[in-house]
Amino acid sequence: MADGETWALALFRRSVLKQQKLAAIVEMLGPTDRLRCLDLGSDNGVVSLLLRRRGGRWASADLTPEAVASIRELVRDDVHQIEKDARLPFPDAEFDRVVVVDMLEHVADDEAFAAELARVTKPRGRLIVNTPHPKDTTLRRMRHAIGQTDEKHGHLRPGYTPESLAALLSPRFTLDRHRTYSRFFSEAVDTAINWGLERLGKKSSTKGMVVTASDIQRHRKAFRAYSLLYPAVWLISRLDGLIPSVKGYMLVAALIRRD
Repeated sequence: MADGETWALALFRRSVLKQQKLAAIVEMLGPTDRLRCLDLGSDNGVVSLLLRRRGGRWASADLTPEAVASIRELVRDDVHQIEKDARLPFPDAEFDRVVVVDMLEHVADDEAFAAELARVTKPRGRLIVNTPHPKDTTLRRMRHAIGQTDEKHGHLRPGYTPESLAALLSPRFTLDRHRTYSRFFSEAVDTAINWGLERLGKKSSTKGMVVTASDIQRHRKAFRAYSLLYPAVWLISRLDGLIPSVKGYMLVAALIRRD
């Protein structure tokens, strides 16, 4: 295992939200063997790496040089930067599967980006979108009060509901299914982790906080301390199971490209 993979997988194994995110995406994605696939916005690249391990011929792209460099460190090939106009650097009808990991809420013109997603997806191809699910809750208001705003995370909008997402992507795509995840306890844990990263001096970019190999090296002691706390973090997140009827703070949806 390469050094890049080592730090990325170590971080993934201690990130409740990344684990939930990948599980939700894979649930919607289905098999990818022998398919041409694209992931967009996977930040530090660990989701790109783990998706590629499932089979298929993958490309990856992101918005910032920092994110692109981190992804390239992990997966090496077929990694691209998206220009400011959000035009995707791929031919028409190139992909059987397109996964928007963390991007839609970051692009200025989401309607133009939706058209680009349709352009590069094959007819009857599958689009998976992972995005924040806006909720007006005490926890959200508390996050804003301590500075964890949409702007701080690089979000140009607070997210999408299933209805607003379907409206944005129609008539080019049909919403197949969706679900939310990351309920109160997981989100509270994520709030605490982001607070800790801010205390360590981690700066946000247009893609929010992207934790890279250099960050792990710079803050080795803090990462080791967090690793000792992780079992408690994991147990707290499992309390989400006590509130299954409550909608989560993240939305994942599968859509089908119309002919």
